Amino acid sequence: MYIRAMKHTITLLVLVFALTAWAQTRNLEIYWIDVEGGASTLFVSPSGESLLFDTGFPNDDRDAKRIHAAAQNAGLKQIDHVVISHWHADHEGGLNALSKMIPLGKFYDHGNGVEQADRGRLEDYKAIAGSKRTIVKPGDTIPFGPVQVRVLVSEGPVIAKAINGGGSNALCANHQQMQPAPPENQRMVGLSLTYGNFKLASLGDLDWQRELELVCPVNKVGTVTVYTINRHGALDNSGTPALLGAIRPQVIVVNNGPRKGLNVPNDQVKPISVPGVTPAPFEKNHYLRLAKTPGVLDVWQGHLSLTDSNPAHNTAPDMIANLEEGAADKGNWIHASVRADGTYTITNGRNGFTRTYKATDVKK
Repeated sequence: MYIRAMKHTITLLVLVFALTAWAQTRNLEIYWIDVEGGASTLFVSPSGESLLFDTGFPNDDRDAKRIHAAAQNAGLKQIDHVVISHWHADHEGGLNALSKMIPLGKFYDHGNGVEQADRGRLEDYKAIAGSKRTIVKPGDTIPFGPVQVRVLVSEGPVIAKAINGGGSNALCANHQQMQPAPPENQRMVGLSLTYGNFKLASLGDLDWQRELELVCPVNKVGTVTVYTINRHGALDNSGTPALLGAIRPQVIVVNNGPRKGLNVPNDQVKPISVPGVTPAPFEKNHYLRLAKTPGVLDVWQGHLSLTDSNPAHNTAPDMIANLEEGAADKGNWIHASVRADGTYTITNGRNGFTRTYKATDVKK
């Protein structure tokens, strides 16, 4: 009896050690989901926990189905953490339908500040989140296994202390000033994820003015490995060179739509003249501004921009996940698998094209 019990204990210990070793060899998985100009990114920690950042449009449940498909591909039975950046339809809209497809765990958001036009989505979210809701502040963290998730901005204020090696930012001299975006695009939640040497930032629809608060006069974001460009790549009122040049991403992912985001001008955006200051010139074409940023190795796009399909104004076709619109759009995602040693492989869901990087790579 004693010998059998010992054998049973040893078997259990071997199983525990094997499972622990297996968990430690898993990667951080990232899916940029095609919500055609909305926003949705799914993260799966090496520990197996999952975090979804935004849920796309309502659109007859199209986006919720695409998120659910990504979750199934990742082997998930539930999504443990859901972060909603702000209350616009292209970021919160798919939540209700998704909540009926897969169990959702804890919820995080910027709070109850809302424009009247967006109040219905806030109330929809509150009904789904219930008592599992947390209103986050800059500097807060979200538990996510070995991946550190920090809130960079929420409800206006930005993080107080620099992270990821951030410090004084010389690019702030003579930078262009822009009028602020509407309130909801300034209130939103922006995140930093760190896994060893790999660092990712995603700022939702954060605008030019709030970007400057994050990096001027001190770059509080630090350097990043991968940057999900904000506002879907619509850079009339975001993507200030003072931020891009300071955070020095190796790879930029643009979760744009066929006719939203990249290369779509916003005529409502007006620069602000500062007496006695001549703003430094910067690249006005959206894709070229990204591609020319020092340190950028590659730009990956959710969609070919059909408002400006000039090959010179889009990334290489192999790194564009979707080329069509409407019924022909298959909703291919962009997927990254990040290893503990800092190497990461990005895959185009449309054609299987892959490219592998290391978190210490620097463009010559």
